[in-house]
Amino acid sequence: MSDSIGIRATAVLREPPIGSPRRMSRRRVLGTLAAMAAGVPLFGCSPAGRGPADTTDLLYLGSWGRSEIRAAAFDPAAGALTSIGVVAQASSSWSTMHPSLPILYVAGGGAGGSVTAYRIDPPTGRLTRIGATMTGGVGAVGTVSYISVDPATLLVANYADHLVAAVPIDPDGGIGAPASIMRFAGSGPNKRQDSSHPHCVVTDPSGKYVLVADFGADRVFVQRFDPATRTLSEGPSPYVPAPGSGPRRLVWHPDGRTVYLLNELAADIETLTWDSGTGSLTRRHTVSTETAAFAGTRSAAELALGTDARYLYASDRGENTLVVYSIDPHTSLPTLVQRVPCGGILPWSFTIHRGGRWMFVANQGSGAVTLFGIDPGSGRLAAAGRSLAVPAADGVVCLAR
Repeated sequence: MSDSIGIRATAVLREPPIGSPRRMSRRRVLGTLAAMAAGVPLFGCSPAGRGPADTTDLLYLGSWGRSEIRAAAFDPAAGALTSIGVVAQASSSWSTMHPSLPILYVAGGGAGGSVTAYRIDPPTGRLTRIGATMTGGVGAVGTVSYISVDPATLLVANYADHLVAAVPIDPDGGIGAPASIMRFAGSGPNKRQDSSHPHCVVTDPSGKYVLVADFGADRVFVQRFDPATRTLSEGPSPYVPAPGSGPRRLVWHPDGRTVYLLNELAADIETLTWDSGTGSLTRRHTVSTETAAFAGTRSAAELALGTDARYLYASDRGENTLVVYSIDPHTSLPTLVQRVPCGGILPWSFTIHRGGRWMFVANQGSGAVTLFGIDPGSGRLAAAGRSLAVPAADGVVCLAR
């Protein structure tokens, strides 16, 4: 291990805000996720007079480097996409939904990095800003690269400012100032790994640990987490992939013991075993996202499990492809099933529809969100021949209405 690579974690703690929400039970959270996977709308109240057109879902579409959020309607029965247009003027580098309220959280750039909360009007898709917070960065340009919800806390990865912040969620979905901040240090051999760059942050199934995929430090840091106080603190030793891997995404298997790590620079997926007793990760298996003959710049981008966890999906910007792997039901290891063109250039990210039949691919280089069908039996992808023009498309968030 290089002496230049390591962790310097400084906890910045603040008192929880008065009236902060109680943490929802993990059973309730898992129930909510199961309902989403089964296609049960989270917002079941229907205003009088709504017609068939109102049975569509809402999509919120981010644009890298542009101060705008767009919306679209999606009809899952017909696979039809209809643009609604720009619904907010805001920087958007990552977005996510509240687990049970019509609230959209949008990560932005600018000095220090920020997160803004918007209330959604489901019938129209309109957004109303209800609050914002800075994430604790001090740089001239801060980029929030990821937000996860756990579930009364936003866990925010600030790529540019080398930190992860725990942001309280109020009962109405609003957000407060960070309750705790962890700062990291480290570097890797690639010229893009000059310093720590947290790219993804997720909790473990117990909710007692936070895992941070740090692209710049070439580490998956393991931090302790107290959900009652939203306190992050230094944890066990980090997981160390091969030098120059560039950890980018972490995805949990439902078994709670397996986590998949997508490495951007190595363009591969590692299957790791999680030991909840020691807070440690151990590598079991590695599979590439690229063909053996590829000689260009490697750049894996996104990773997600299908709604039934039988298939694992990745996007690869080096070859402009989407890659499908089957998951062995006994070992949880992935095996290549399909590699297909992404329908554009630079598949920055993708989102799988809650029903499991569709995938929305944000092709940043070609400025479009492209629709793919998912075969439920084989997990294979097929281009649906439909897309929406979205300048510098970088993400898609879906809301059932």
